[in-house]
Amino acid sequence: MNENLLTILKEHTPAYVFDISVLHGRMRNLRAALPDGVRICYAVKANPFLIKELSGLADCLEICSPGELSICESLGVDPEKYVLSGVYKDPALFSSRIAEGKTAGIFTAESLSQLKMLQDAASSSGRRINVLLRLTSGSQFGMCPEEVESAVSDASSYDALILRGIQFFSGTQKTSIKKLKRELESVDLLLKKLYDSYGFRAQELEFGPGLPVSYFESDTYEEASFLAQFREALEAMEYEGRITLEMGRAITASCGSYLTKVVDIKSNRAGNFAIVDGGMHQLVYYGQSMAMKKPHIRPFPEHPGDMAQDWTICGSLCTVNDLLVKQLSLSGLCVGDLLIFENTGAYCMTEGISLFLTRDLPEVMLLEENGRLRMVRSRFETSVLNCPDYSLGEC
Repeated sequence: MNENLLTILKEHTPAYVFDISVLHGRMRNLRAALPDGVRICYAVKANPFLIKELSGLADCLEICSPGELSICESLGVDPEKYVLSGVYKDPALFSSRIAEGKTAGIFTAESLSQLKMLQDAASSSGRRINVLLRLTSGSQFGMCPEEVESAVSDASSYDALILRGIQFFSGTQKTSIKKLKRELESVDLLLKKLYDSYGFRAQELEFGPGLPVSYFESDTYEEASFLAQFREALEAMEYEGRITLEMGRAITASCGSYLTKVVDIKSNRAGNFAIVDGGMHQLVYYGQSMAMKKPHIRPFPEHPGDMAQDWTICGSLCTVNDLLVKQLSLSGLCVGDLLIFENTGAYCMTEGISLFLTRDLPEVMLLEENGRLRMVRSRFETSVLNCPDYSLGEC
C-alpha cells in the first residue's frame, strides 16, 4: 500500500484490508509449487470476505456451516464447487436441500450415522449425491479406518450415495514435513487396502495439508524447500486418483493487513505504552500468547530521525490482557500514527472475541488490482447484538 492509500486509511481505523493482487499471486505460486493436476479447495472459514474472489481461482470451496452456505449462495458461487462439510450437519437443512434438488458438488460424511442421514435424505427424494468419507486423525472429526472400511464394504446399502473417496485433515500450522509424509503414506495405504480388500477404487482424495504460515519475526520456516518436499511426497503416492488439497490459511494469510491507530501514549515505571483503537478482539494470530512474540508490523509514517524506544502496544479493551505486542522498537511514535499488522488475511477477523465490551466491528476493504479500495463491510455497531430485547416475550 502506498502513502496515499495509507493516508486515506488513517481515517478508517481499525480496519482490515485484503490485497487482491497479492491473493492472485499467492494462488499462482501455490499452483506452480504443486504437481500438475492437483486441485485446490478453499476453506471459506479462513476468510469469508474473499469467497467471491477465490470462487474463480480455486477448484472448489469447503463450506462448514449454514452461515457459510448462505454467504456462498448470496454471492452466486457455482454450486458445483461446493464441498458441504462440517462435523455437525443439521438433518433438516440437508434433507430439505437434497429434496429441492440442490445436490451439486459433494457432501462429506463425518460418521456412519451422518452417512445414513445423507442416504435417507437422498433416497427419500429419489436422488443420488456424491459423498466423501472423512477419515479421522484421532480427533472428534471423522471416522476411524474400520468405520471407513465398513462403509465401503456395505456400499450396496447406500444406493443413493456415490462414494467418491476419502477426506482427511489433521490440523494446521504443520511445520514437520516428516509428519505430512507419514500422513500421506498412511492414507495411501488405506486407499490401497480399500481397493485390494473391497474393490473400492477411490476417485478422489481431499487432503488438508495444514501448510504453515510465518506469523512472527522469530519464525524460521522456509516455504520453498517445504513445498518442494511436499510435492515429492505427493508424487510418491501409489494412489492414482484425483487429489484435492483443502487450504485456507496458506492461501489468504499473506494478502491481509490489519490497520490500527495510536490514540494515546503514556509512560510509567513499567515502561512505554501505546494505546490503539483496535485490540486483541480484532487481531488474532495462530500461536499468539500474551504478546510474547513479535508479528510483522510496520508503522506509518516512519520517523527515522528520532530515537528508537521500546513500546508495549495495547488495545482499547478494558482488560490487562489486551496486549498486541511487547517491547516493540519504534522511532518517534506519535498519537495518530498507524500500525500495520501483516499476514492477517486468515481467521484474524473472525476468531477474535469481537463482541467483548461491545466495540464496533471494523470496516473491511479490498485493495483491488487497479489500486482502488472497495469497502465490503462498513463499521458495525455491536450494541444491537449485545442489548437484550424484552419485546421478544416468553419462549
